[in-house]
Amino acid sequence: MNQPQRGKLKIFMGYAAGVGKTYQMLEEAHSLRRHGTDIVVGYFEPHGRQDTVAKAEGLEFVPRKKVEYRGNVFEEMDTDRILARHPQVCAVDEFPHTNVPGSSRTKRWEDVMVLLDAGIDVLTTMNIQHLESLNDQVQYITGVTVRETVPDWIIRNADEVVMVDLTPRALMHRLQRGVVYRPEQAERALQNFFREPTLVALRELALREAAHEVGQRLGSETETASRAGAPTSNKQHKVLIHITPDPKTAMVTRRAKRVSDFLGAECVAVLVQPSGDLTGLAEPARQALEKHLAFARNLRIEIHILKGTGTSVLVDFARQNGVTQIFVTRPRSRTWLRFGSHDPVQEIIDLAKDMQIVIVSDRDPSAREHRRAGSV
Repeated sequence: MNQPQRGKLKIFMGYAAGVGKTYQMLEEAHSLRRHGTDIVVGYFEPHGRQDTVAKAEGLEFVPRKKVEYRGNVFEEMDTDRILARHPQVCAVDEFPHTNVPGSSRTKRWEDVMVLLDAGIDVLTTMNIQHLESLNDQVQYITGVTVRETVPDWIIRNADEVVMVDLTPRALMHRLQRGVVYRPEQAERALQNFFREPTLVALRELALREAAHEVGQRLGSETETASRAGAPTSNKQHKVLIHITPDPKTAMVTRRAKRVSDFLGAECVAVLVQPSGDLTGLAEPARQALEKHLAFARNLRIEIHILKGTGTSVLVDFARQNGVTQIFVTRPRSRTWLRFGSHDPVQEIIDLAKDMQIVIVSDRDPSAREHRRAGSV
């Protein structure tokens, strides 16, 4: 009997609790379900976050397994039941989790490896501080020793890594509003791990790791081609910034430029307009776009204005030009929800599966909770 083709692993990575990894994973699960994919949720940890709980509605859940330990009963992911159900895709929250003693495997990532070996694709979530090689550095930054870690080789071998980003100031405002933890927990968190300098350092660590991941992946592709006798590619790293009228575009531009400088990569800014220029736009939108384009030019970023509509124009350009990372921001407007259309960021993720997508969120604490939709 032939062995099943190994499943694909997609990791939604962040730098702290509350940035929106689980929400984005569930967003992707819904997208796959809408397109006819057989998907289940193998494990979901809402932490009492109502937006995340609401996002999980409508998905099929595999019941958890009860494990008794020292007179108490704990719930863990039921890997055997998932294998028996054998969906095409399984969403698994909290990848680095340590299973309760008495479980079949010590770590949840080991359970995920079993699912992948069985040919089941897996979506999962983790924070950068759980990466094994960064353990000492994270301890230095936070003063906390992270006990639950994931080996680097798993991340290196993942088929996709999506970095879900949020500014530290915005994350702290979410904590203060009780979006991430209950008020008493949030207050303790703000006094300890969630201090702004700590979050800034962890976020920079995550962004550097994202850039490093791209370099590793491209290097592996070249090495594989060389071993196979194929002509090796001189393909360079390339970062694309999606320009929109959204005020957060300036923040996206800064962040993308920092990553591209770290990589020694080419950086391009792309605007998609039906007319191929800024004519016909309302004055506020035109002024906003002119400001963002001027800012990009000041940073010596190459500008492209594409004629067309929809996210496919952007992704086609990216693919044709060898882009390896696309930096996007989730739009403030929720019009796409009211009219039943798809989230444009999710559409880019769906279309650009061969690229890394970095979702940049709003630093404006007064913004409505549009930020809940995966970039938070």
